Amino acid sequence: MKIAMQGVRGAFHEIAIRKYFNGNNYDVIPCASFNELFDALHFKEADYGMVAIENSIVGSILPNYTLLRESKLRILGEVYLRIEQHLLALPGQNLSDIKKVYSHPMAIQQCQEFLTPLRRKGVQMVDSEDTALSAKWISEGKMKEVAAIASRLSAKLYNLDILAEGIETNKMNYTRFLIVSDEENYRQHIHQKTIDKSSLCFVLPHQQGRLSEVLSVLSFYKINLTKIQSLPIVGQEWEYLFYVDVHFTNYEKYCQSLDAIRPLLSELTILGEYEKGGKINEN
Repeated sequence: MKIAMQGVRGAFHEIAIRKYFNGNNYDVIPCASFNELFDALHFKEADYGMVAIENSIVGSILPNYTLLRESKLRILGEVYLRIEQHLLALPGQNLSDIKKVYSHPMAIQQCQEFLTPLRRKGVQMVDSEDTALSAKWISEGKMKEVAAIASRLSAKLYNLDILAEGIETNKMNYTRFLIVSDEENYRQHIHQKTIDKSSLCFVLPHQQGRLSEVLSVLSFYKINLTKIQSLPIVGQEWEYLFYVDVHFTNYEKYCQSLDAIRPLLSELTILGEYEKGGKINEN
């Protein structure tokens, strides 16, 4: 089993893979970008993909919604991973030795409370492409007096010491990851799960109050709307795609709700029906 992810080994995507596919044998396929990840699935170089879709601090990763819809892949499940950041360096280095800290700009921003005293002492913050890649650079380059902000898994994979644990300012920062695959794997997978969540994509005709009507129908059938995200349709002025996540306890009523809203929509796509994921930690 081959699972594609964005980033190098040790990235948070890999932690999400380990949590979701716990106990299974698989090979991780690192990809330089999300486009490359979806290409790997399209060309059958990978069986599954782990895709970050939103973060509790910065919001939705909008381009990934478009990639998912255009790929025709299906959502098999989800993982809510708490993002824990650690300061890593070569074995034998101490915090007082560090003169530069490398990491993704978002990770640096997430650790401002810890980093501010270091910056005041003259420690330089350097933006890089990725958290785990920063750890890899330090390990392979034997870079002394340099630290990376990355995951605990990165420390393990690249033989680095953890100089400071849990340095993220917000301890409730979660990233939601989606597990995606083709129709065949999707059909095999969903029989093993309890289906209580669905991701939908629909297009509304340009009529006043139509979105309100759709939401009222879902409410009537006791369908819990957990997310709604709108994106403009390229080339169609003032027309929008709506990506919606719904949670339900009765699958039959959920199916009835879809039948009820279809006449109100120009287009409806079920991106996946799956088991609602819980929040998990790195350890």
